[in-house]
Amino acid sequence: MRRPEPLDDGTREKLLQGAHHDPHGVLGAHPVPGGVLFRALRPFARSVSVVTRGLRAELFDEGNGLFAAVLPLIAVPQDYRLHVTYDDNELEMHDPYRFLPAVGELDLHLIAEGRHEQLWRALGAEPMRHQGVPGTRFTVWAPNARGVRVAGDFNYWDGTGHPMRSLGGTGVWELFLPGVGEGALYKFDITRPDGTHTLRADPLARRTEAPPATASIVHASHHVWGDAAWMERRGRRPVHQAPFSVYEVHLPSWRPGLTYRQLAEQLPAYVKDLGFTHVELMPVAEHPYGGSWGYQVTGFYAPTARLGTPDDFKHLVDALHRAGIGVLMDWVPAHFPRDDWALAEFDGRPLYEHQDPLRAAHPDWGTLEFDYGRKEVRNFLVANAVYWCEEFHIDGLRVDAVASMLYLDYSREAGQWTPNEHGGRENLDAVAFLQEMNATLYRRCPGIVTVAEESTAWDGVTRATHHTGPGGFGGLGFGLKWNMGWMHDSLEYMTKEPVHRKYHHGDMTFAMVYAYSENYVLPISHDEVVHGKRSLVSKMPGDWWQQRANHRAFLGFMWAHPGKQLLFMGQEFAQGAEWSEAHGPDWWLLDPSYTAEADHRGVRDLVRDLNTGYCAMPALWEQDTVPDGFQWVAGDAAEDNVLAFLRLAADGTPLLAVCNFSPVVRHAYRVGVPVEYGVWEECLNTDDLRYGGSGVTNPDPVKADRVPSHGRPASLPLTLPPLATVWLRPL
Repeated sequence: MRRPEPLDDGTREKLLQGAHHDPHGVLGAHPVPGGVLFRALRPFARSVSVVTRGLRAELFDEGNGLFAAVLPLIAVPQDYRLHVTYDDNELEMHDPYRFLPAVGELDLHLIAEGRHEQLWRALGAEPMRHQGVPGTRFTVWAPNARGVRVAGDFNYWDGTGHPMRSLGGTGVWELFLPGVGEGALYKFDITRPDGTHTLRADPLARRTEAPPATASIVHASHHVWGDAAWMERRGRRPVHQAPFSVYEVHLPSWRPGLTYRQLAEQLPAYVKDLGFTHVELMPVAEHPYGGSWGYQVTGFYAPTARLGTPDDFKHLVDALHRAGIGVLMDWVPAHFPRDDWALAEFDGRPLYEHQDPLRAAHPDWGTLEFDYGRKEVRNFLVANAVYWCEEFHIDGLRVDAVASMLYLDYSREAGQWTPNEHGGRENLDAVAFLQEMNATLYRRCPGIVTVAEESTAWDGVTRATHHTGPGGFGGLGFGLKWNMGWMHDSLEYMTKEPVHRKYHHGDMTFAMVYAYSENYVLPISHDEVVHGKRSLVSKMPGDWWQQRANHRAFLGFMWAHPGKQLLFMGQEFAQGAEWSEAHGPDWWLLDPSYTAEADHRGVRDLVRDLNTGYCAMPALWEQDTVPDGFQWVAGDAAEDNVLAFLRLAADGTPLLAVCNFSPVVRHAYRVGVPVEYGVWEECLNTDDLRYGGSGVTNPDPVKADRVPSHGRPASLPLTLPPLATVWLRPL
């Protein structure tokens, strides 16, 4: 055994400063004239020995934690260990620098192309057996870094001894650490181009510490899915031709204090009892500030640890599926926060954000915008969408703030943005990203749906990506779009005193002018019941009885109107207070000890019956997205504050909806109906006593008379209850 030639000063400095691109070329075992050179970097060690085939040889101390020696061996041993002695203990371990790269050439090729649709399988922390040894492979994309090291609780958060190697021109750094397994905490110690260091959470971490802690956690899933029947049948009927009634939930505050597993015991039963077909979860991905409700994401691949582990979240999704309930989740690719341990200037330069400062900063939220034109960033996001649907069996993504992505001048004044190559204001990179994301998801995950929150009149949000519209762009490829116009107009009408509503009648009818331009969802979401906007029932005019009556009438109108529906938690039982993420819905309103409990229980019973009737009557959903499914009966009765329309199933079976948004009973009110249907029955009345109404109903079947009305040869003489919606169907 002999002492080797010392490292040159440049190599030694790079290695110790975490700026070496190929530490495996220096550390580990390498054949040299006269034997095999072993070199290890073990900071704070007193001594390091090589152990192989009964041989134990102590390496020479080269200072600064470097130990090396040339052993008189013919070849590099297939398996050797390092015996490391510290002041207070001794360890024997496999040498990380004797292993080949644990990420494949195909993975690297796909990453370089920006086409790795399962990126989480190639980047991040992956527990595995590599060359027969258990450990964890760490990989990270950091193309601007001078060097990257792994720091964690397994090396006392000092990454000096664990530098990673650069894998060619991909910008990917890799290191396999034997003996590191599930549950280990880690971050990446990145040497920036200027030589300074930054300690970063893993962008592809699949598990994180609970905030405010920020470390990533090595994770492997052990959940066994029990939802095969759901997954097999979910795509049998296209979503836009199926019942789709959504209960929007903020998981941390639905029942504050419950974990994912505890939620799995309560949420599916509650949602199933009320008849909703789907839940939509406000963002689940990890976020540092709870007050953002999850809309400022730092851990795009990790469910928030506030409520449990990733497998715990899978358990919740599984429970919802087994109860027959689909699961949508909010997905936020529009921006990310500036936290210095997360994505912002990840490797010392703009990486995930745009290089142009005018395009990197989001003017409204103080966050950063993704560079959708960079193939690796686009890949990060597209693969993330796939990840949630494949790994967590999510049935759909509602994409937040799409409008902020589509327009270069979104919330920007003149001089604060640069036109695209055609001189327009459209963000062509974002358009291409959204098209790729949708096309990839629908190809890989049959039965899913993507939903756009898009607040402008962008043409073709729900048009197929290969169909070009009048604007020259292909469709964005979403399955559904939130109808923000309907939401704004209808709430504007409902907040008016009934005596003034006739002047705003068009607010309730205008949506039908464009109802078939996209596939719509009618959203009464969390955004409408916070920040001084008041809860849904509190928006309504009048005394408490009138407010509840308006609330019920509006829900009856909403469930009958073309478009799917979404209702935020708490509004299903007419909560009077605005939502607060600190305490969630006011469940005490349903407590039998509360004197007005029946007022709220009645509204909840109505929502249950609305969903039950909706799902049972194809007229309300089968032709939601085509004009054949809707006919106005009375769209111009502004003086009466009355709306009447027909919904039609594919076989022509009608449902008649009549809304009386005035506080007076209207007797023998003539409503035109198709002449071929002679007798009709009331199947829902929001003024029913059991809902807290006054009990003005049409209790007996109503016979159509040969009295012309509303341009039809026959009509029904109906009793219209005050501030109520009535549904009727032919017998």
